[in-house]
Amino acid sequence: MTSRFGYGTRSRASCWLNSPPRYMSRSICESQPRIGMDTPLMDALDEKLTVRFPGRVVRKDLVRQTKTGFNVPVYVLEYLLGQYCSSTDPDVIAQGLEYVRDTLSRNYVRADESEKIKSITRETGTHRIIDKVKVRLVETEDKYWAELTNMGVKYVNIPEGIVRQYDKLLAGGIWAIINLRYDADFQHRGQTRPFIIENLKPIQQPSTDFSDLVASRAHFTRDEWLDALVRTVGLEPAHPDLDHRKKMLLLMRLVPMVESNYNLIELGPRSTGKSFVYREISPYAILISGGQTTVAQLFIHLGTGRIGLVGLWDVVAFDEVAGVNFKDPNGIQILKDYMESGSFSRGKEEVPADASIVFNGNIDADIPTILRTSHLLQPLSPHLQDMAFIDRLHFYLPGWDLDKMRPEY
Repeated sequence: MTSRFGYGTRSRASCWLNSPPRYMSRSICESQPRIGMDTPLMDALDEKLTVRFPGRVVRKDLVRQTKTGFNVPVYVLEYLLGQYCSSTDPDVIAQGLEYVRDTLSRNYVRADESEKIKSITRETGTHRIIDKVKVRLVETEDKYWAELTNMGVKYVNIPEGIVRQYDKLLAGGIWAIINLRYDADFQHRGQTRPFIIENLKPIQQPSTDFSDLVASRAHFTRDEWLDALVRTVGLEPAHPDLDHRKKMLLLMRLVPMVESNYNLIELGPRSTGKSFVYREISPYAILISGGQTTVAQLFIHLGTGRIGLVGLWDVVAFDEVAGVNFKDPNGIQILKDYMESGSFSRGKEEVPADASIVFNGNIDADIPTILRTSHLLQPLSPHLQDMAFIDRLHFYLPGWDLDKMRPEY
């Protein structure tokens, strides 16, 4: 997917941002075509969303403007825009947009400027950055080390209290605003490790009262709410290509984010936005690229007892279902058992988890041809083409019924 997904000049996308787990109570973002910063065009749905969700509405076209040059997930940009551009006042929006751009320019760590950020941190002693941070436990040292992904530093000191507070640091990492300190005198086992995380703030919206969302929902018709939900993924529901069926299929991609232990598979052409949904719009979903994983990563590490991805994320999505494979030959069976029961074994103990499982894959051939010569699960790896796996799927999303993404969407 390109960064233009759903951000055409016509797009108006009202979007719930960074929802608390299992609720559709995300902040709402909306965008509308602009003749200029001072002349927003707002329709009746825009106006109603602004009234019913005050202070939680931003324009999605600002995301497109801001994303250029900053390779961060959409929800990171929406979080910042929601903090400073949640207004219908053009002056407030202009000032907020300038502040967000300035913040990203000063604090976002570009991979090609990592040495510059290191130097700034060294010279100033402290520096605030925006980066993805992952943590691992090095058991031979009995110490947690953080890794700043874009900055390229793998040995960053981090307080254990932060690790305990944000356990997703240990399972794929999170985007965060980080206060970083440089101390040239800090040594660990004879090696200088000068970078220290003093504190961090995950980039996600605070929880929203679900009852407030339900109360506000009562002021929208079914079709209005449907269109508002479509806008959550950055698409313009008024586009003539988006009929009712396509809107419903697009929303099916969101069901695993709000239903526990929901198993979905989507097979279809490339560039229809399959991966985008689970990579970009929510900090509560994780996308496993390539399909290669381990039992320890997905379920539990028997040596440490640490719970894997299914215990930490709302959605675990596999980007290429054809490549889903485990190094442990028992991994596929453990996955099937989890999809059936919502739990997995740890020795004699059953461990429950809520994560939904999503499988994405590509179908390149013509569907009528596939139906004549094979079947619609043909792209799956051989060990997934059995009834034990198929029976555990709740929904097969026919991705060939959705259009490839275009800027005007």
